[in-house]
Amino acid sequence: MGPILTKQLKKTFSLLPQNLVALTLTLLTSVGLATSSGHAVAKSVKVTSPDKQITVTLSDDDVRPYYQVTFQDQSVINPSSLGLVFQSLGEFGEGFNITKVVHTKTADRWQQPWGEREWIDDVHNRILVQLSNARYSFSVEIKAFDDGLGFRYHVPKQAHLGKLNITKELTEFVVPNPDKTTAWWIPARGWNRYEYLYQTSSIAKIDRVHTPFTFKLDSGVHMSIHEAALVDYAAMTLDQRRDGTLQANLTPWSDGIKVKTEAGFVTPWRTIQISDNAVGLLNSDLILNLNEPNTFGEVDWVEPSKYVGIWWGMHLNENTWGSGEKHGATTKETKRYMDFAADNGFAGVLVEGWNIGWDGSWFHNGDVFSFTEAYPDFDLPQIAAYGKSKGVRLIGHHETSGSVTNYRKQMNNAYDLYQRNGVTQVKTGYVADGGDIKRVDEQGVTRHEWHDGQFMVNEYLYSVTQAAKRQISINTHEPIKDTGLRRTYPNWISREGARGQEFNAWGTPPNNPSHTTTLAYTRMLAGPMDFTPGIFDLAPKGLDAINRVQTTLTKQLALYVVLYSPIQMAADLPRNYQKHPEAFQFIKDVPTDWHQSRAIAGEVGEYVVFARQERGGKSQGKDWYLGAITDDEPRNVKVRLDFLDTDTEYEAQIYRDGDKANWQTAPYDYVIEHRRVNASDLLTLKLASSGGSAIRFKALN
Repeated sequence: MGPILTKQLKKTFSLLPQNLVALTLTLLTSVGLATSSGHAVAKSVKVTSPDKQITVTLSDDDVRPYYQVTFQDQSVINPSSLGLVFQSLGEFGEGFNITKVVHTKTADRWQQPWGEREWIDDVHNRILVQLSNARYSFSVEIKAFDDGLGFRYHVPKQAHLGKLNITKELTEFVVPNPDKTTAWWIPARGWNRYEYLYQTSSIAKIDRVHTPFTFKLDSGVHMSIHEAALVDYAAMTLDQRRDGTLQANLTPWSDGIKVKTEAGFVTPWRTIQISDNAVGLLNSDLILNLNEPNTFGEVDWVEPSKYVGIWWGMHLNENTWGSGEKHGATTKETKRYMDFAADNGFAGVLVEGWNIGWDGSWFHNGDVFSFTEAYPDFDLPQIAAYGKSKGVRLIGHHETSGSVTNYRKQMNNAYDLYQRNGVTQVKTGYVADGGDIKRVDEQGVTRHEWHDGQFMVNEYLYSVTQAAKRQISINTHEPIKDTGLRRTYPNWISREGARGQEFNAWGTPPNNPSHTTTLAYTRMLAGPMDFTPGIFDLAPKGLDAINRVQTTLTKQLALYVVLYSPIQMAADLPRNYQKHPEAFQFIKDVPTDWHQSRAIAGEVGEYVVFARQERGGKSQGKDWYLGAITDDEPRNVKVRLDFLDTDTEYEAQIYRDGDKANWQTAPYDYVIEHRRVNASDLLTLKLASSGGSAIRFKALN
């Protein structure tokens, strides 16, 4: 409060009973801070995290409102602008002052139907700050957690406001000492979507980048900027203005407008995860906590599981997606894969290339796809019935090649077809260069949109909600980035949204040894990824070939624990697993649904160690699994087993790199050993160059 009003209140309060004083102060805080003239008295308000380590200050004493963030009394986000710009109204920011503040606290716990942990604590402090000028008002809502913060804008319904076009968001993230801050990033709005190798540089050297955007201050504090609950809005990228000043840059429509909306909207949350070390980022639940609860109710029809698929053979050019002698998606081949799945305990078989449209230049001609008509050599009802007899379900696939209007017209019939045949999971694809999603507008004019613009944000979600009506789960490839919507829509079971395994078959260059050790601290902070691990034939064209998998075999095993997804693919060809049955056992054993997960050690881009406890399953939640991976630097990592249950003895089934293992020269050198351990033990993991260790801790009592 201002000093004049404070003196007046003190004089007045001295004449009142103490309980009435307290009530009056509470009302001033929760109802408003404006004087009768309508000008704000308060110049700044604060909210702190429950553990008092993080403080967010919002002020209106500059040209426009701004916020600042401190962590452990150190500024980690310097004063940064807030506001929105509308096509017809101009700026909501400059000239707006604080007129009302509401404080609340929350201490809650909620259960995920599936996930990396079953129970999530939602403990935060919140402020809702109204900012007004003579005519309009908007609010900034801030939630402060121990692992970071989120803030978003509310533009309520009010006089003279109807339909609105947002042309710019003024939100900034001003990072201190950008020349001394290390960042891991991929470029935004290029020809590609999100499928890049990560680059490492100082923040001062970036241009426009995607989120999650992870960086390390020179003090050692680790942070990541992202967004949560992206619904009916454009995705946020970060555009560097002056050095260290990152401004929210919204992905535009084809006509240049960023967001088309109307009064009464809220934006997605702008999120900042904060930790004093890299591992702390991995243990954050911030993104999920900023999403709305499950909107579907009972969702036991969403089933985490492992699957195999007619997929890798096409990437290796052993099969074709389209018809012909080398066609992969045939009735005969699918039955063969179903037999393999049934024999090895896999729940499903993914089949790509079964429907009309794959022949010719399908990448550039998505309008020819039919999503209900199969090639003559693929009998969908027969295959579905065969799988049912084997206890294996068919996993569906819809590739749109970015022609989303063609897909929208057929979507309901396509999902109905799958529902009739017992298909409960569908992988969707939107292969198209960046900015080349093709839609036809109401006037019949073809428009080209970005994968992460507002139009496609809504299109992806439409497919998910339509699928839910048939109890079908969606695994989106070439997706919009994950922002935690799996909490609200639990059938959005996984997605791609990064450079996956297929780049090792034909990418130039393939994924390097540090790719997955970087993904854990960047892309994976957003949510599950269908990376498709488990390649055992690591160099089908020879160790010296450019296109090969740049890992050891046991690193492929460890990825099942490190890179979380509730659906995991055993991505290689069946014959390659038959060459290494002992190592294949880990893929057969490892679950995909977890009671709890704990990152134990690691540094961004260098190495990571994750431990996860099985949820339910054959062990009734007793077994733990550990995955450890490294970049091209060999290293020994000591791991305390204090995450294990203290009253239980375990058999550690260890799959590790052999003494001569090296991804370049000896990727198949591995050792499987068994040890009896408990929670008081210490293991030393020897990781080869681009190597890994995968461990099952099988409960013995």
